[in-house]
Amino acid sequence: MPALVLKIDVDTYRGTLIGVPRLVDLLRQHDANASFLFSLGPDHTGRAIKRAFRRGFMQKVSRTSVVSHYGLKTLLYGTLLPGPDIGRRCADILRGVRDAGFETGIHCWDHIRWQDGVRRANVRWTEREMDLAGGRYREIFGESATVHGAAGWQMNGQALRLTQRLGFSHASDCRGSHPFMPVWNAEIVNCPQLPTTLPTLDELIGIDGIDEGNVHQHLLALTSEAPASGHVFTLHAELEGMKLLPVLDKLLLGWRQQGYALSTLRALRDRLDLDRLPRHEVVWGTVPGRSGELLLQGDEFLARRVV
Repeated sequence: MPALVLKIDVDTYRGTLIGVPRLVDLLRQHDANASFLFSLGPDHTGRAIKRAFRRGFMQKVSRTSVVSHYGLKTLLYGTLLPGPDIGRRCADILRGVRDAGFETGIHCWDHIRWQDGVRRANVRWTEREMDLAGGRYREIFGESATVHGAAGWQMNGQALRLTQRLGFSHASDCRGSHPFMPVWNAEIVNCPQLPTTLPTLDELIGIDGIDEGNVHQHLLALTSEAPASGHVFTLHAELEGMKLLPVLDKLLLGWRQQGYALSTLRALRDRLDLDRLPRHEVVWGTVPGRSGELLLQGDEFLARRVV
């Protein structure tokens, strides 16, 4: 059976508290597996207001109805309201996801801080953010995380190196078409990347006549033929775990009918022959429907042979 990995990014306190349990219930109904990647520190979603000056951001906000998905209170965290500590307040929920049999991993420490700051951050800043996230994960689960999936598909060279040095067995930090070993400025990082291969719901809704009522049909058309390595679909606890839960219900049913095994990043990684995995550069670029640049799978890297 071809695999379709469900990668669930959990960005906020509200998404953890409400969206995650709803997703667990729906996945169980469909006998589907998934990987949950958690934001483990403070929820500072309100600080994203500075993105209003980024090209394309306000257009995306108007399309996806941010207030209805995230709630007004969440949009004030870190500005007019203190940001709740997600890992401390929701530790039982996070452990419950693991106990239900799902893969768990690290999304970030502070979602807004990482997404808006990591690209140009120095080594010390990057190490601190990843150490905070890793320490909180160990505090909650009693063991180190094995999978990392960056907030907003944002990384830098040191963050990529740390996926190897901190012992992650696999990561999903970028967008692309198939699993690969990442190369940053000719430096090979020995931690396989399992990129998101499909557009997200918030990138599709509101464009070319696509709405909440038919977006599942568009995605199912994209997955009608399965690539050899399968697909990785990123969803969000704040979207598919709440207002868009009925859309996910239709997608899960449709993917089952298409013959997919709904699986985890770990299961995809375990099927790979790492010695034969192609090496690809990671580059910055844009994705339709999403503002700003993010990390993409680039061209295959062919090292020069020494004669």
